[in-house]
Amino acid sequence: MTQSTDDTVSFGYTQVTPEEKTRKVGEVFSSVARKYDIMNDAMSGGMHRLWKDRFVKRVKPQPGEQILDMAGGTGDIAFRMAARGAHITVADINQDMLDVGAERALERGFDEDDGSLVFTCQNAESVSFASNTFDAYTIAFGIRNVTHIDRALAEALRVLRPGGRFFCLEFSTVEWSGLKEAYDLYSEHLLPRMGQAIAGDADSYRYLAESIRKFPPMPAFEQMIRAAGFANTKVEPIMGGLVAIHSGWKI
Repeated sequence: MTQSTDDTVSFGYTQVTPEEKTRKVGEVFSSVARKYDIMNDAMSGGMHRLWKDRFVKRVKPQPGEQILDMAGGTGDIAFRMAARGAHITVADINQDMLDVGAERALERGFDEDDGSLVFTCQNAESVSFASNTFDAYTIAFGIRNVTHIDRALAEALRVLRPGGRFFCLEFSTVEWSGLKEAYDLYSEHLLPRMGQAIAGDADSYRYLAESIRKFPPMPAFEQMIRAAGFANTKVEPIMGGLVAIHSGWKI
């Protein structure tokens, strides 16, 4: 689990104070921001694109909907949803990631002035938006880096309108025999080396691998979503739980 005592939380395999984790996670993503998308392709063999397509298909963004894409960083999920006509607020605690996303948005022809795509620096545990603002809340590969996941889930519930939907795409616990062992070896030994070769940063990718292992298993995280107040929760494993789509509704 992410939290083990009242005074410390896990930063990978290391126990640190909550303030230290927030700072260290910020340093990780500032370090990898410019190479983040290249590394995503390298780490997953490009499969992250298929996972994100599947995720957005589950969200079913509609024209004119207001959607908060938390930990949206470089815009991968936001661009897909905005292309379907939804109005996306991309929020991230890390300004360096947002800067990359804003640059990519301009390259793709998005105009921030028309309100279809807005980038804003926000802490998932305490966002600045009013209650009952958004039709959907999405977070992809970001919630395991939040210091207090329960607070982020509470904020997700608060800012959603009644009937609003929550969707989370996250790495999880591989349940397929064979794949689990191979993935453990890959993430522990090869991933940091790839991080060093491509992004010049082995330590950040070592943390990312450790953070995946420390994240709650699918049933435990689904229970956290229910405990936050969401109804009709569901988990959809992909590749035996290598990643999973979690969802819930605000009633």
